[in-house]
Parts: sequence; structure tokens; C-alpha cells
Amino acid sequence: MPALIATAFLVGLAGGVHCVAMCGGIVAALGLGAPQARPRPASAGIPRQLAYSLGRVATYSGAGAVAGGLGGLGADAGGGALPVQVALLVIANALIILLGLYLAGLGNAVLALERAGSLVWRAVHGLGARLSPANTRLRAVAVGVAWGFLPCGLVYSVLATALVSGSAGRGALVMASFGLGTLPNLLAAGLAAESLRRFVRKPLARRIAGLAVVALGLLGLARIPDLTAHLRSGLHLLH
Repeated sequence: MPALIATAFLVGLAGGVHCVAMCGGIVAALGLGAPQARPRPASAGIPRQLAYSLGRVATYSGAGAVAGGLGGLGADAGGGALPVQVALLVIANALIILLGLYLAGLGNAVLALERAGSLVWRAVHGLGARLSPANTRLRAVAVGVAWGFLPCGLVYSVLATALVSGSAGRGALVMASFGLGTLPNLLAAGLAAESLRRFVRKPLARRIAGLAVVALGLLGLARIPDLTAHLRSGLHLLH
């Protein structure tokens, strides 16, 4: 379990190049707030940015709880040559590898996950728009809850990791750790939005971050106990 939590956090941290591209504009707007009589420093918007991220993490945690609960039921019902839990671990780490390749600009297979989530997003998009501008902390939390449903291959890939956590509570913890991992990049986006967005669009920055995520996925595959033996057993049954 600690390995899953650490992986989720590191994926959120390394995937910041994607977070800034998708949500950087939102957190930058949160730093503006209501018109002021005199200029305010950029850091004045941090409380609202934190409130926004609190809402996001709440949505992620709820989704993680559902995924972890469903995954736990599947593992209990599993059996055969290739146990359900091992299969889910393989799928989860394969999705993380695909995500890393996408971040590095070496593939876009993970975008299919974002298209699959578009129906959910259409249902909540209007709510997020009505709550803007998020000029209070409470409204910022509400906007974060709504925008947490934004179709995002990064989020969906980590949800697959929550699926193998074994329980609803563990799944929620995995997704909360992921959300905390995204926080530094989004706070930085709120403080220096335009310059940071220019930086994360650079191919080298995206390539390094993406390959780091690929490495996490490969490490996850290597940590699956007796994976080779399970695969051989499964292939033997196919013949």
C-alpha cells in the first residue's frame, strides 16, 4: 500500500506539465478575485487556490473510494490462472506507462480515457461555469469539486491504481495522495501563470516529466509478485 500511495503522489508531481496546461488558467483566475482598490500581490490568491484544490482532491478521493471498493470486490471474486488482482495491477501500471508516453509526446492512446469521460464532464460543466467567478473561498471549493470531473487521462490512469488498492478507504487515500502531488505545480501556476505555462510547453520539460512517469509504471510492473509465473500459467491455459 505505501508503494501505491508514493506512486500516485509522484505521478501527480511529474504530471504537473499536464495539470498546468489544463487547469493553470483556472488557478490563475482564482488569484484575481474581486476588484481591489489597490494592487495585491500574487500570493494573496493562495487561500482561494488552496480552497479550489481542496474541492478537486475531494472529488478525486470520492472517485478513488468508488474505484477501490469495486476493485476490492473484484479481487475477492477472482480466481483462476491469472488472478484478478494481478491483472488489475498490470492494467494500472500499463496505463501509467501510456500516460508517461503521452506526456513525453510519444503517443496519445491515453486520450481515449478522456473521451470516455466527456459525458460526465458535460453533465457538470454548466455547474462549474455558474459557480464562477470563484471570488470567495467557499465558491472556490465548489468550483474545485466540479472541475475535479474534468476528463483527464492523468486522473483516470491513477484511478486504475486506486482500483487495485483493495478497499474504498485505500482507494480514497491513493487519489488524495495524487491530488496533493498536483498541488505544487498548480500553486506555482497561480503565482506565475504565463511564464510557467510557457515552460511546461517546452518539449524537453514534457519529455523529462513523461519519461519519469514511464519509469514509475515500469517499476510498478517489476514489483508485481510472481508476474512472470502468472503470465506463463495464463498462456499455458490458452494452448
